[in-house]
Amino acid sequence: MSRKVLACIDASPYAQAVCDYAAWAAKKLNVAMSVIHVLDKSAKPTTTDLSGSIGLGSQETLLAQLAELDEKHGKLAMESGRIILDAAKECAEAAGVSEVDERLRHGQLVETLTELEEETRLLVLGKRGMSSADAHGHIGLHVERVIRTLHKPILLTQQNYTEPKSIMLAFDGSVTALKGLEMLAASPLGKGLPVHVVMAGATTAATEAQMATAAAILRSAGFDTTISIVGGEPEEVLHQYQQQHNIDLLVMGAYGHSRIRQFIVGSTTTAMISKAKCSLLILR
Repeated sequence: MSRKVLACIDASPYAQAVCDYAAWAAKKLNVAMSVIHVLDKSAKPTTTDLSGSIGLGSQETLLAQLAELDEKHGKLAMESGRIILDAAKECAEAAGVSEVDERLRHGQLVETLTELEEETRLLVLGKRGMSSADAHGHIGLHVERVIRTLHKPILLTQQNYTEPKSIMLAFDGSVTALKGLEMLAASPLGKGLPVHVVMAGATTAATEAQMATAAAILRSAGFDTTISIVGGEPEEVLHQYQQQHNIDLLVMGAYGHSRIRQFIVGSTTTAMISKAKCSLLILR
């Protein structure tokens, strides 16, 4: 099965950036792109059921009106979803993606993405969705659960698209981090872009050896590579490094054995992703 770049599109201000990043990734990976909009029944407007507080005749009339209103809500949501998907497909095709399909699904977002996991090569979604677009300093309601549940690379976008010109790989020397590094080295996604490999921690003979190994792998794959060990708390110094070097794309493994693991899968996950000033690729 040919796996696709899957772009999660909603009506939030992140939709355009999600579409643009997905198109960029689909072209780099030379794969098809799929745009999906999930209609979550639990998120639609609800009408208050007042049927128990009125008489029988009025109750029947009100129930009929409520059913009609629900039907209208459903039709409007589907029509809105189709318009969003049509616009996303048109945008991707204008960006040069030759094969784009649309999917309008009913259900829960995480469960729907899990069903499509086998055919997904890369998932692209906004850092926040429609329900939390204005919650600055936070991440979307579903983002953390999506990261924990899916086993595919996930590209979290900011609100505006910036074509990646450089990559920063947060590296902690763990076996899992090394696996992520090898994934990056083997993937066409980052080909041609300079890579900064950055470790948060003390400079020791062991960490220097780990960084030298990382650099050797990337350079043998053709990457222009810079390595740096920076002292301090990972969630602070990694972001500082990214901003100081104006890096467009931060790459991290979802699992590790150090503080990186804590803020990716532990209690500080939200803080790390929330603080990111650029798009973030999470490798699984």
